[in-house]
Amino acid sequence: MHVAVIGNGIVGTATAAWLQRDGHRVSFVDPLGPAEATSFGNAGSLSPSACLPVGMPGMWKKAPQWLLDPLGPLAVRWWYAPVVAPWLWRFLKHSSREEVVRIATALRGLLAPIFDCYEPLLQRAGAMGLMTRSGCLYVYSGPEAARQWAWGMGLRRSLGVDLRDIAEDELVALEPDLKGRFRFGILAPENGSTTDPAALTRAIFAQCERDGAAVVRHRVTGFRQAGGGVTGLRLAGGETLDCDAAVLAGGAWSAGLAAELGARIPLETQRGYHVTVRSNNLALRHTVMAVEHNLMVNPMSMGLRLAGSVEFAGLRAAPDYRRAQVLLRHGQAMFPHLDVSETSDWMGHRPCLPDSLPVIGRAPRADNAWFAFGHGHVGMCGAASTGREIANLIAGRAPQIDLTPFAPTRFGR
Repeated sequence: MHVAVIGNGIVGTATAAWLQRDGHRVSFVDPLGPAEATSFGNAGSLSPSACLPVGMPGMWKKAPQWLLDPLGPLAVRWWYAPVVAPWLWRFLKHSSREEVVRIATALRGLLAPIFDCYEPLLQRAGAMGLMTRSGCLYVYSGPEAARQWAWGMGLRRSLGVDLRDIAEDELVALEPDLKGRFRFGILAPENGSTTDPAALTRAIFAQCERDGAAVVRHRVTGFRQAGGGVTGLRLAGGETLDCDAAVLAGGAWSAGLAAELGARIPLETQRGYHVTVRSNNLALRHTVMAVEHNLMVNPMSMGLRLAGSVEFAGLRAAPDYRRAQVLLRHGQAMFPHLDVSETSDWMGHRPCLPDSLPVIGRAPRADNAWFAFGHGHVGMCGAASTGREIANLIAGRAPQIDLTPFAPTRFGR
């Protein structure tokens, strides 16, 4: 079939690559180039352990204090509060222990095959060097602090995540640059990362082009439908692109198009910031998650990337780069010897659902249209397995993971 893939971030790109493996002809449809939006600034983690939702038990107690701090880990612009309030209420309802266990179980199924799903795509693209499997260190000021997060780590272990407690002396041996700031760690040895999220996305995209994919640089405004299915995409400017099937992988911009295909998706943008220290003088060998600061630190080819804040202000508000500077200050506190003479800031739109689960499945109102968006904080982690499962659905094969929790209809029609 000729499948139109709406969106050429990492989810759309990986999906297209898996569809080509089945012999389908693919057209990418996006006004931007590959990895020019959210996938550009990803923190770079490829973590089978990243199965906990954003909303955790007890968060409702901390949220009011966070919301009062415009530069805290969770912020809402005051004028956007009435818009996002219903979404936040649903988000908190999904943070009970029962819900967190359900959500984490679903995410573990999606993320466990990260490397099995990426490797064939990267091997074909000649880009295996962009993926590492060196593990992730969750670090704490001490064992007492780690106990505050023990329930979540225990849930990860119960779902089969390999986690190993690391005492202070071993932690310093693994990462000498952490000496003096952290006295306890938990190693997730199965985790990995990418040295450049944008380069990884573009490498797979370029291989898709070499394998015959067309590139249509237009914004999709709607669908042409007939006989219970999609027959084409309506493009900005009045043109139409004919297709036999469509995959909606437009990230934070997907909700309106999903509604046209019969799904009410409460999609929000959790605006994420990063700062990349290009003058990086550290020698980190692992991705490091400073849990108490909610700060992800990833050594990349372009420098040291620091990421980890959430802001609600919609798709159009200008960035507040003071939030990136807060990340940089946390980084300097972690690494007092860090050379910060050359840095760059970035903001992007994580597409998030209140239950922290993406939407993966067939559109309610079209037999030949599928959704693959809403991956939130695990877009890079879950993209390749999402692409594999969309390819399975389109081919009529049984999914390799349970897709029921990701159903597009779970929020209503």
